[in-house]
Parts: sequence; C-alpha cells; structure tokens
Amino acid sequence: MLKKIALFILLALPLGLFAQTLKFGHLNSQEIIVSMPEFKKAETEMEALQKKYSEEMQRTQEEFNKKFQEFQQTVDSLPQNIAERRQRELQDMAQRQEQFQQEAYETMQNAQNELMMPIYKKLDEAIQEVGKSQGFIYIFDIARTAIPYINTSQSTDLTSSVKSKLGI
Repeated sequence: MLKKIALFILLALPLGLFAQTLKFGHLNSQEIIVSMPEFKKAETEMEALQKKYSEEMQRTQEEFNKKFQEFQQTVDSLPQNIAERRQRELQDMAQRQEQFQQEAYETMQNAQNELMMPIYKKLDEAIQEVGKSQGFIYIFDIARTAIPYINTSQSTDLTSSVKSKLGI
C-alpha cells in the first residue's frame, strides 16, 4: 500500500510541476490593428479607391437613367426596329454597369487583402516575439476566434505588450 502511494506521488508530482509552468496569454488584435499607423494609411488608400469607384458607378448610373428617360419619352414615336435597338443598348448598358460593379467589388477586395497582408504579418511577428520572450505556450486572439470565456487570473492580456513591441 505504501509503495502504491509513493508511486502515485512520484507520478503525480511532475504533472503538478508541468501544469504550473504553462503560461497562457490573450490579446485583441483588432484593438492593436486600428492603432497601427499602417492601418490608418491602408484605410485612407481604401477610402480613396472606393471614392473613385463610387464616382464612376454614379456617373454610369446617371448616364443610364438619362438614356432610359429619353427612351421612355420617345418609344411610342419610334419605329419598332429602332425601339428594339435602343432597348438592347439599354440592356447592354445595364449589363456593363453590373459587370463593372462586380469587377469593382473584386478589385476592392483584392486591394484590401493586399494592403492588410503586411499589417497582419507584422502583427503576427510581434505576437510571436512577445510570446517567445515572455515564455507563453499559447496566445489566443479574442478578435479572430470566438473564445467564450477567459480566466484572466490564469491568462495574461498581452494587448499592451504587443502594442509596445510595435511601438504604438
């Protein structure tokens, strides 16, 4: 019986020591990202690009509306083949505008991905450096993954440490 207790203690002791050395951290990457100067620059570039596409879409919509109104006013007085040709022109115009909107959306998405990729990379590198330098085994990002509960007495908030590493 004494041997079993001694064996249990010998087996359980390393587990207790191991559990005490694990360090967990968490952070909010969105809070960090919006503080980064690179993000503000990317946001400004995206707003400028969006403005250009919005202006072009508005211009083509106004052009379409004008031609459509002209068509509606004159359709009854036009020969059938001319009315059909103008109707096809309007349909083509609407189709081109829809295609342009889709292309603009894709271009905006690609531009955003291109602008944000170096920001995320820089953030991830800073997180890794903080994690290694402070001896953390896991760092959870509460903004990227849904973590329903964090025991703050057993997990360290590293948001400010990562901000400091980034010079923010």
